[in-house]
Amino acid sequence: MTLIKSISGIRGTIGGKAGENLTPTDAVKFAAAYGQWLREYHDKDDLTVVIGRDARPSGPMIQQLVSATLSGMGIHITDLGLSTTPTVEIAVAQEKADGGIILTASHNPVQWNALKLLNEKGEFLNAAQGERILELVESGEFDFAPVEDLGEIHQNDAYIDIHIDEVLDLEWVNADLIREAGFKIVVDGVNSSGGIAIPALLKALGVEVVKLYCNPDGNFPHNPEPLKEHLTAIMEKVPAEKADLGIVVDPDVDRLAFISENGEMFGEEYTLVACADYILGKNPGNTVSNLSSSRALRDITEKHGGTYHAAAVGEVNVVAKMKEVQAVIGGEGNGGIIYPDSHYGRDALVGTALFLTHLAEKKIKVSELRASYPSYYMSKKKVTLTPELDVDAILVSLKNKYKDEDITTIDGVKIDFPENWVHLRKSNTEPIIRVYTEAQSQQAADELADRFIKELEEIAAKG
Repeated sequence: MTLIKSISGIRGTIGGKAGENLTPTDAVKFAAAYGQWLREYHDKDDLTVVIGRDARPSGPMIQQLVSATLSGMGIHITDLGLSTTPTVEIAVAQEKADGGIILTASHNPVQWNALKLLNEKGEFLNAAQGERILELVESGEFDFAPVEDLGEIHQNDAYIDIHIDEVLDLEWVNADLIREAGFKIVVDGVNSSGGIAIPALLKALGVEVVKLYCNPDGNFPHNPEPLKEHLTAIMEKVPAEKADLGIVVDPDVDRLAFISENGEMFGEEYTLVACADYILGKNPGNTVSNLSSSRALRDITEKHGGTYHAAAVGEVNVVAKMKEVQAVIGGEGNGGIIYPDSHYGRDALVGTALFLTHLAEKKIKVSELRASYPSYYMSKKKVTLTPELDVDAILVSLKNKYKDEDITTIDGVKIDFPENWVHLRKSNTEPIIRVYTEAQSQQAADELADRFIKELEEIAAKG
């Protein structure tokens, strides 16, 4: 059982002992720390917070605890109930709220849940803000309201529809073109809120929908991370239904993966590549992804005359870089699309609408679209080290060894070679180094990863 506190929120497994798992005690403490921080940050007492959750079974219990805690601090709640991460982000801005909380453990299994914290823009907190909340959790110094000043809780279940309307209103989403294409699409909503939101969006776009695991009861039918090894059912369902494609989202609907008409994975890394290709063709400019994302985005960006920029891993870092370079689109290689014309957050609804417009405009099959992009292959491995080893010193040694190569050190060490790259990052929670590589074949990517694992082990052995 696990409890992880970080600058981006708190997550853990439900049940067990307080302080070791995500128990009611821990949910209350963390919610109270967030409420206390909101008072400091906004320097006012009249505060409103938007709260929404995914469909996992612990969601209603955690939501009641969090809402009651903030109400006890005199903070008003706009309760979206079952919702998506991007929907909550949009609602914070639309409601002119002071913050937001998303109750979701994203792609983690059903026994997990989490509190993800937003600022008044509906964006994730930065590192300094997250650190302050952790300080407040440890101090336990919370001020609660007298009975006459308790916060009110208001239900609002309209925001998924509002979110869909906003997507349809985006300049480069062409609902008429999608409707004319007559797409038939299988949707795997992993029995969470995506099972509501994605079919509703597709219906509004005139798409024929075949639902697979779209009952939002939180009983995940497979591992909810949208990776190939977890998606056997939809990969079989798409060709069996003679569908044009399949759409897969994670439980909180910020990650997006596609299945080609032949039942093959389009590739999570290529979700962003395809959407960027479409937007850059309409509105040329810069793009951003994190250091562990595919080089294909750089290739597509440069093809359209823009400049690609890399950010440290983490959505908040990607968003900061996008704002700095005024990127027209960005995101993460795990299927997360960030489109500033909508909002600064990963959004599978936006990604779906952009992808379908792109496909309808090109009038080609999904497999043909995938074949039009540069082919890269990734390997993701790790090296386990003994706790007493200085991981930072090991990475510095490797950086010095390759000092004549194209090196980035904003998040671990990334070495860009002409034909491939390797990204080495230390874990914040365990003595391991993550080794990500990309090359022009799977064998080459695996061999590059194995080579650097050997080099890391040799440096570690020397002490």
